[in-house]
Amino acid sequence: MPPPHTDPRLLRAFVTVAEELHFTRAAARLYVAQQALSRDIRRLERELGRELFVRTTRQVSLTPDGEKLLPHARRVLDAHAGLAAAFTDPADRPLLVDLNTDGMTAARVLARARELAPECELMARFESGLTWAAGEVLAGRLDVTFGRAAGLDPAVLARLSVQPVRYEPMAVLLPSGHPLAEREAVAMGDLAGETVYAGAGNTRTLEWTHLATLLFDEWGIVLAPPAPLAVGVAEFQRVMAKTGHPVLAVVGFPPLPGTVLRPLVRPVPLSPLLMVWRKGLDHPGLSALRAASAELAGTEGWMVRPTESWLPETDTSLMRHR
Repeated sequence: MPPPHTDPRLLRAFVTVAEELHFTRAAARLYVAQQALSRDIRRLERELGRELFVRTTRQVSLTPDGEKLLPHARRVLDAHAGLAAAFTDPADRPLLVDLNTDGMTAARVLARARELAPECELMARFESGLTWAAGEVLAGRLDVTFGRAAGLDPAVLARLSVQPVRYEPMAVLLPSGHPLAEREAVAMGDLAGETVYAGAGNTRTLEWTHLATLLFDEWGIVLAPPAPLAVGVAEFQRVMAKTGHPVLAVVGFPPLPGTVLRPLVRPVPLSPLLMVWRKGLDHPGLSALRAASAELAGTEGWMVRPTESWLPETDTSLMRHR
């Protein structure tokens, strides 16, 4: 029989490990040492009298008791978050908004939201990839983020709310000396046989690499092998120059010295951008972000899909969500 007063901190540790199935990544999400996280899991297992994880040198998986506990633990943590929110004026705290990368669509939405709600403090953050940021949203360390939601684990997506923002046309970032760099646009067929970087090996951006893999498989493009994780524009530029591979991007990607950005055509592959937040979040800043997104989408045609375009059906159905 479970103890009557299980510490929510232990449940949070359990849920994070269950979502990551990796103690190192879970510890990083929780900002704790891996040893401390392991101690918390062992303590919870002792309190419940059940083994929750099967641990080997190669992988971590949930036991049947762990699978049974997971939905209950999530409900307890959601209830704790709701209790705290019930006695806090949402406008009294900043809203943490992840833009992924500065200078792109999400940054424009944030700027307009600040104009619509100047009384709110909307704080920008820059996490790389929705796979990572979604976990931060569910853990309460971020409030809103942007990205390709169809690439998330269904169990994670079920706990999030989404609003379509833009069908973003994709582009390719080419070294300035590349043969295709002289063209104004690059047809998908012209990339056949090319090796193109799309974040392979980066566990924070799994949703982007998955979308790229679906695209590349149709046009015979080779997914570039993992490269060292580069933080910051200068480091990204250095690593990409070292590999020499073109990079899959979107049309609004910030320019980098020594490269040219060319839109992809025939067809136009699309990156489905959605705003994502935790279900039940109540904050006037969120209302401003949603209004800003709808306004910009209307005035700039962000939600008008090009006639000759490519997008997987799973993404298409989610982009129709309102």
